[in-house]
Amino acid sequence: MLTRIREVRKAKGLTLHDVAARCTPPTTAQTIGRLETGTRTVSVGWLNRIAAALGVEAADLVTLPDRFELPVAAMISADGAAAPRKPITLLPPTPASTMVGIIVEVTQGDYRAGDALWAERLEPEAFGRAINRDVLVPRPVGRFAFGRLVATEGGRVQLLPAASGARQLVLDAPWIAVVRQLVRSL
Repeated sequence: MLTRIREVRKAKGLTLHDVAARCTPPTTAQTIGRLETGTRTVSVGWLNRIAAALGVEAADLVTLPDRFELPVAAMISADGAAAPRKPITLLPPTPASTMVGIIVEVTQGDYRAGDALWAERLEPEAFGRAINRDVLVPRPVGRFAFGRLVATEGGRVQLLPAASGARQLVLDAPWIAVVRQLVRSL
């Protein structure tokens, strides 16, 4: 089985030691290296452990025949654009079961008409992780509020809407969805 463990690990900026330490239970960098290079057979158990350590799905670590991979042509740095030293591919975005989608129909704040937003649904105990981030908040009768989360206390949130001139909202929220990814066609 061909794996993409090294490619995914490097794309995440992690060392062999980092991945080994993140495995449950922890393992050695040498073992991760052997699994990457194929000198040790990768079992489904190992694939699942390494995927969890990298924060990806196990399917992201194997080469599937029907999966498109996007090769990286250039990397842009302070010195300009240059070809990568070794072949790299971008990981396709994969929604988690806690994700919801948001479509922007009218330009507001940082978002343009036609943008698609991927947002992670959070329960009240995790609201603090979304402070100063854009969130979607459910309201009664199928309505929602969208804006920058400025404060939270218990199940109440304070939201600054993206529309210019809008007043701050204080809402009861059974859950919120924090924007994690912007997909924009140019």
